[in-house]
Amino acid sequence: MAITSAAEYVAVMPDASQLLSEESEMETSLHFAQLALLYVILEWVWRDRRDFFIGANLSVYFSREFLKNRDFRGPDFFVVTDTEHRPRNSWVVWEEGGKYPDLIIELLSDSTEEIDREIKKELYQDRFRTTEYFWFSPVTFEFEGFELGNGEYRKIESNRQGLKWSNVLEMYLGVVEGKLRYFDARGEKLASPEEEALVNKKIAELEKLRAEREAERADRETERADRETERADRETERADRETERAEREAERAERETERAEHEAEHAARLRAKLHEMGFDPDRP
Repeated sequence: MAITSAAEYVAVMPDASQLLSEESEMETSLHFAQLALLYVILEWVWRDRRDFFIGANLSVYFSREFLKNRDFRGPDFFVVTDTEHRPRNSWVVWEEGGKYPDLIIELLSDSTEEIDREIKKELYQDRFRTTEYFWFSPVTFEFEGFELGNGEYRKIESNRQGLKWSNVLEMYLGVVEGKLRYFDARGEKLASPEEEALVNKKIAELEKLRAEREAERADRETERADRETERADRETERADRETERAEREAERAERETERAEHEAEHAARLRAKLHEMGFDPDRP
């Protein structure tokens, strides 16, 4: 026989820690998408931690008499810190050392907004003693936050960026592009796994493009260096040819000098001979 309610489950399995959640589906796809976004990103940001539990549309059982008086509530989203990080069918307070959620977020809708603003707010303040309570409308984008102080909720003021600080999460909450998102202490939006993967992919693409451009630049530099080397080689060859030509010119000049000297010596000997023979070569 299929078990469809907490009452049926307890009838066959008295262990209260195994109580099933009795929450209905989210009202619209916008509400479901927002809930999934809050859950996935926080699990991703806290992926190295093992001391928390995130409830998404799960019942919180806080009275052993719930079967008689239906004394339980199902926050759309809640966080419990300093607890074991493991799956649960629901949050059963008396099985969790009396711990209630530390933070609750309700997603307002036409059918629940009055309950969220009044009845649940009073319950979370007076019975749960939940440290922080936020509500957000995925339709109108209304966003409010409250923190417990002196036994009563007081409004959490937004900073200049429109973000509200959560001491429980140690991060901001704020609305951007119609979605309730997490922001770090500097006000930077925290990425979802998909967004981070896209960013990493883009970074990898930019790195690849940069590497390709660097390779192209290196190739151009190599080509330029090769051309410079070829030009230098040609200049060296030209200089060598000029040196050879200069050496040949010097050799030719030396030969011309030697020839001139020989001619002068020959002329001198001839003049001397003529003088010996009684001729004056200078007289006409």
